[in-house]
Amino acid sequence: YMKIEEIMEMWNKDSKIDETELATESSNIPVIHNKYLKIFMAERVKLFSAKADLKKKRRLLLEYYLGELDEEELKELGRDQFYKKLLKNEVDLYIDSDDALTEQSLRVSLQEEKVNYLEAVLRQINNRGFQIKNAIDWNRFITG
Repeated sequence: YMKIEEIMEMWNKDSKIDETELATESSNIPVIHNKYLKIFMAERVKLFSAKADLKKKRRLLLEYYLGELDEEELKELGRDQFYKKLLKNEVDLYIDSDDALTEQSLRVSLQEEKVNYLEAVLRQINNRGFQIKNAIDWNRFITG
């Protein structure tokens, strides 16, 4: 499990282009791309899992607030039986404001931010060849 701060710190180092070693930087593009693509794919799988867990949690809470869970399910959820009878339009309000669902929703949001950041990093890497070419062209222009 990687924290977004760790990924940002890695990219802070890897994003720098050494203008004195442009040929080396150019040949390193596939290596850097592969590194971040692997991280991206792993984090995206975690996002899919977090979203699936959110759906399961929502269903479980729906059954909880409707009073449909048995003793074993209640024990697994770590809650006592919910006795209040809710109207259909009240159930969603209770589910959406439940701390367990809020916590899982936050996990999904944080994971989405990580995946979005990694997508942006991959776009930058895909443009790296153009950046290096521009630096080479600029050096040619300056040296005449």
